[in-house]
Amino acid sequence: MSGAAPGPNRRGIKLVLSDVDGTLVTSDKTLTKRAIESVARLRDADIIFALTSARPPRALVRFVDPLEIATPLGAFNGGLIVDPQMRVIEEKVIAQDISGPIIELLSQHGLDIWAYQGENWYVLDQDGPHIEHESQGCSCKPTQVTNFHGIDGGFVKVVGIGEDTTTIAMANALINERFTNEVSASQSQNFFVDVTHARATKGHVVKYLAATYGLDLDEIAVIGDMHNDVSMFEVAGFSVAMGNALEEVQLAADVVTTTNDHEGFARAIETFILPS
Repeated sequence: MSGAAPGPNRRGIKLVLSDVDGTLVTSDKTLTKRAIESVARLRDADIIFALTSARPPRALVRFVDPLEIATPLGAFNGGLIVDPQMRVIEEKVIAQDISGPIIELLSQHGLDIWAYQGENWYVLDQDGPHIEHESQGCSCKPTQVTNFHGIDGGFVKVVGIGEDTTTIAMANALINERFTNEVSASQSQNFFVDVTHARATKGHVVKYLAATYGLDLDEIAVIGDMHNDVSMFEVAGFSVAMGNALEEVQLAADVVTTTNDHEGFARAIETFILPS
């Protein structure tokens, strides 16, 4: 009808890429019935659905069956891309010669350190902060080591964990400043600093999926809630921030939905993505 406002179907979205924690699932990690139904409606509309997360691949595989996912999974912020059967498609590791200085910098800020290599998760203290919660979220257990020096091969992700948000933000900024063009540091949670290869970002996952499916970036919509999601906001054609996201994350997105505990993911799909 002439003069009518463009409907959501006019965005031309052909693929939706979603974050997991704080976005797809509720605060208690529940995948709601409405979220499952909204992904089914995307499928019915011939819109591809994909997942990316700072977590390891095993944490994403549990969503494959309920959401009938057939796309590559972007784990570790894109540092490790696997297929739904957990076969590695692409892996980007931090150069071994800079892993030590990065771990030292994080340690100097009083942060606990985790390091990931493939599916292996290494820690210095199995009883350290947030480990039990992380174990539940990724369906895996860490291996305790005396130090990280004797582990051959590069790490796909190094994490600094602390309770002081100012210290976390400072360490995050210093990593990006001192190791520019070598690594990418971002926050997947307020108490985490995630360090990955410079091209291991969620923005890279968007570009990877665009190339894989022959899409323009403008045909991809993304949904997220944390600082590490902003890189995909910057390259995708349409971006949705969760209502529980920090203000600066919301400002980086095109639109904002409700919180993850109030069906924000499903509402975003229903309101902004699906045809009217």
